[in-house]
Amino acid sequence: MTLPTTALQLRSTVQPDATLTVHLESVPVPTPGPDEVLIQVQATPINPSDIGLLFGAGNLAALTVAGTADRPVVTAPIPERAMPAMAGRLGQSLPVGNEGAGRVVAAGASPAAQALLGKTVAVIGGAMYAQYRAMPASQCLALPADATAADGASCFVNPLTALGMVETMKREGHTALVHTAAASNLGQMLNKICQKDGIALVNIVRKPEQAALLRGIGAQHVCDTSAPSFMADLTDALAATGATIAFDATGGGTLAGQILQGMEAAINRNAKEYSRYGSAVHKQVYLYGMLDTRPTEITRSFGMAWGIGGWLLFPFLQKIGPQAAQALRERVAAELKTTFASHYARTVSLAEALQADTIAYYTARNTGAKVLIDPSR
Repeated sequence: MTLPTTALQLRSTVQPDATLTVHLESVPVPTPGPDEVLIQVQATPINPSDIGLLFGAGNLAALTVAGTADRPVVTAPIPERAMPAMAGRLGQSLPVGNEGAGRVVAAGASPAAQALLGKTVAVIGGAMYAQYRAMPASQCLALPADATAADGASCFVNPLTALGMVETMKREGHTALVHTAAASNLGQMLNKICQKDGIALVNIVRKPEQAALLRGIGAQHVCDTSAPSFMADLTDALAATGATIAFDATGGGTLAGQILQGMEAAINRNAKEYSRYGSAVHKQVYLYGMLDTRPTEITRSFGMAWGIGGWLLFPFLQKIGPQAAQALRERVAAELKTTFASHYARTVSLAEALQADTIAYYTARNTGAKVLIDPSR
C-alpha cells in the first residue's frame, strides 16, 4: 500500500483575542518506530470529554463556519469570564479525539508491531480525529476477526469507565451503586455489567422515555427526576439495594445532595438507635461529569459519614496498576459485541463533523444521539 506523505488532522485553538477556532490541518503522515504501528483511522467517537477539548469555553450559540466544504473553519467567541481558565492552552493548536479504531497499514520491525500488520485495532491515545495515527504496538487492542473498526471505536472510554465504577465500588467496600444520566450509552453498558455480575444498580434519569428504555433492557430500579415521587422512589430503591456509592454525570445542581439524603433515609429505616450525628455508614458520591453547569448545591441533612469527590478514568487506571487495568481491557475485548456494544445515530467525515448542523446535533448530548467520525471517508 502506497501511503500519502500528508493527511488531515482536526485541531482546536484558543486564540489570544478570545476566539476559538477549529479546523482541519495537513500534517505529515508519521513513520512508525521499531515498536510502533501506523493506523489508518476508520472510526472514532465524539465523547463528552472530546467536546470539552474540541470547543473549550467557546459560545456555540454564536459560532460561524467559513472555509470550504472540504476544509471548514469553525469560529466561536469565548466569554471574557472564561478566558482565565483557557490560559493553559492559549495559542496552542491541539489535536482532538480520545479513542478510535482502524487498520494497521505499516509497522515497525519489532515482532509485536509486525504481528499487528493488516489487523484492525483499537487504541486510546489522543489525537484520533485524524486520517492516520502512529501508536506503540503495546497500546493497541487487536479486535476479534469478525469485528469492524466501528465495533471497536468506543471500546475504551465508556466501557472502562463503567467497569471502573464497579471496581471502585468493590475496592471501597460498597455492594451496590447509583448512576445518573443512566440512559446514556455508558449507562446502558453499566446496566449490562451489573445484570451479568449480579450487582444491584439504581438508575437515575430525567425523562419517562429514558426510564422506559432502561426497563426495556432489564433495569430493575429506575428513578425519574421529573416525577413528583422522585425522592420517595429513590429512597425505596436505595433501601431495596443498599447502595451507598453513586457516580453522578450531571455534576451541578442539587442531585448529588438528594442522593446522599436518600441514602441516609434508606439506612435509617432499619436504624436500631438514634444518633445526633446521623448514620455511621459512609455514603459517597463521585462527580464524573458536568452535564449541569450550575454550582453543586448540598443541603446537609445526611449526618457526618459522607463524601463528595471527583472521579476520572485515567487517574483510576493509574491507581489500580497495569495488571488490573489490562484485566479490564481484556474483558472489554471478550464482550465487545454484547455488553460493550455501542450504537451510533450518525457517521460523518472529518469535514462533516465541523458543519454547523452536525455540531448542534452532537453538542446537545441527547440520549441515543452518539456520533461517529470516519476519517477515511
